[in-house]
Amino acid sequence: MGLSYGPSLSPSSVSAFKNCPLAFRFSYVDRLPEPPSPAASKGTLVHRALELLMLRSPADRTIAAALVDLDRARGELSAHPDLADLELSEEEWQTFHADAEVLVRRYFELEDPTTVRPIGLELKLSAQFGDVTLRGIIDRLEIAADGELVVTDYKTGAVPGEYHENARLEGVRIYAALCERMLGRRPARVQLYYLSRPEAIIARPTEQMVQGVERKTGAVWTAIARACAREDFRPHQGPLCNYCTFKPYCPAFGGNPEDARELLGPGTVIEPALPLGAPA
Repeated sequence: MGLSYGPSLSPSSVSAFKNCPLAFRFSYVDRLPEPPSPAASKGTLVHRALELLMLRSPADRTIAAALVDLDRARGELSAHPDLADLELSEEEWQTFHADAEVLVRRYFELEDPTTVRPIGLELKLSAQFGDVTLRGIIDRLEIAADGELVVTDYKTGAVPGEYHENARLEGVRIYAALCERMLGRRPARVQLYYLSRPEAIIARPTEQMVQGVERKTGAVWTAIARACAREDFRPHQGPLCNYCTFKPYCPAFGGNPEDARELLGPGTVIEPALPLGAPA
């Protein structure tokens, strides 16, 4: 009978399908629940702190103010599942919050926030490209001193190698295409701010790059539709497998994808660190 999945894609879902079709199915088609990870939750916290910082007047965007905003973000998100459902020891929580503070401080090594003129924060964009609806959330859209549009995306993970950097730039192309389609202007540049190093990767979208978005996302959507029709989502082994929630259900590691249905039951969220074959 096949599986159902609407023709809507985002940079993260495109990346997920390319990385591993089976993990894509679990997350985006079956919508299986996943426990929060410290890395992703830390990203949520730091993103909110930097959003609050940008809501301040330029002169008030200091490190001291950013740390106040980080504390405010902790309070706002304390009941959010990303933080509330984390199971960390007292020492691990201390490390978690210390690392978040380091990331916020390192942001100031990448730019002077008093010079930023944001016109959109956590901006949701959506537009039709052929048969596919593309959507995305831009961390920050601003007007540069020369009047050009600039998209900034905060990254709290490790700086990618050359291969993964190219994958990250796929998302850049989608952001640029969304801006051009919805706002009528292509951004002059898209900045990926990796706070962990810190390091900035800056891309300057071209007309050819943006025009290729419809063709490439159309090809991804066709592959997804074909996989849904055949119920054939094959795993793709790689470095990310060790961090995948669904590894115990992956046939590449001796698992059975059908067993993943247990995650849909009440209170049945698998622990990511559960060793294969370990007793319950």
